[in-house]
Order: sequence, then structure tokens, then C-alpha cells
Amino acid sequence: MAKKAYPLRINEDVLAAMQRWADDELRSLNAQIEYVLRDALVKNSRVKLVQKVVTELEDQDKK
Repeated sequence: MAKKAYPLRINEDVLAAMQRWADDELRSLNAQIEYVLRDALVKNSRVKLVQKVVTELEDQDKK
């Protein structure tokens, strides 16, 4: 899976909280943000998680 750089503007307090969380989980800040985003997508049925790889839902592909 290719990764794409994306500039992110984020509230300073949110960023600090994410960094603390990442430190607690022994992840980089970038990996923590990606983990949280992926988790939210799966929980809201926007994508499905297959063998730790996020793929689009079949219904979304048909649109």
C-alpha cells in the first residue's frame, strides 16, 4: 500500500494530546494519527479491515 504525504493543520492542544497517546502506545505521532483515523473509518462502516489492511467497502466501489 502506497503512502501519500498530506499537510495537516491541527489544534495545538489536540496535537499534544495525540503525542502523549502515541508515546503511551509506543507509536510515532504519524502512526497514532493513522491508527485513530483507520479505527474511526472501520467503526463507521466507511471501510472494512482485512488482515490489517483497509480496503473500500464493496458498496462504495459500485457507486
